[in-house]
Amino acid sequence: MKLLEEMLILLGRVVTILPLMLFAALFMGRRSIGELPVFDFLILLAFGAVVGADIADPNIPHIHTGVAIILIALLQKMVAYLKIKSRKVGSLLTFEPITVIHEGQLIVENLRKTQYSIDNILLMLREKDIFNVRDVRVGILEANGNLTVMKNAEKNTVTLEDMNISRTSDDLALPLIIDGKLYRKVLVQLNLDEKWLMDRLAEESVYNLKDVFFASITEGRSLHITLRKQTALNIPPIYH
Repeated sequence: MKLLEEMLILLGRVVTILPLMLFAALFMGRRSIGELPVFDFLILLAFGAVVGADIADPNIPHIHTGVAIILIALLQKMVAYLKIKSRKVGSLLTFEPITVIHEGQLIVENLRKTQYSIDNILLMLREKDIFNVRDVRVGILEANGNLTVMKNAEKNTVTLEDMNISRTSDDLALPLIIDGKLYRKVLVQLNLDEKWLMDRLAEESVYNLKDVFFASITEGRSLHITLRKQTALNIPPIYH
């Protein structure tokens, strides 16, 4: 009987708490559901912790959970209002967008600031059907962690494929050097050796692999390099 009573209490909590959470989510607005900036992510974590504790521990007064959900929703609504009214408050609570790719070059300093690795960026590019960093004019890491990409002009207009003209080169770029480490299997795959690579790097006044932050190579043997030490780049400022 005691077990049945506990199950009924648990069912009652679930049935009452879920409609309240739905109301709170709708009250906070679609933005909190569809996007996850840092503050909204913390709000969802707080929701999960409060509701999880309420369902798992019958000793927690149920009314306290309901009040906590309402207070969290009101806090989020108040913060959202302040962010709209004051850009200063918004910048304190939300990361500003940051440019991580400019004119086909990975921005080393900004990648380190955001703690995103080259692998993270390449994965996000592939998800957008971009297999060559060189094709990107601007890549912006948004406050919610998504990567927004503006392709080079020739990639956005009518392409050779649209006109049924054969391509003269392959845009599939294979990572060859990542943070100074050479992937020799890529050279072997393309029937190349390290001497060929060092000769090509020397043409760019690069004589040490450690100086290369990222390098990719296409099947047509086109090499694209991002150096570890970059001169000042004219990156346009991006704000919310």
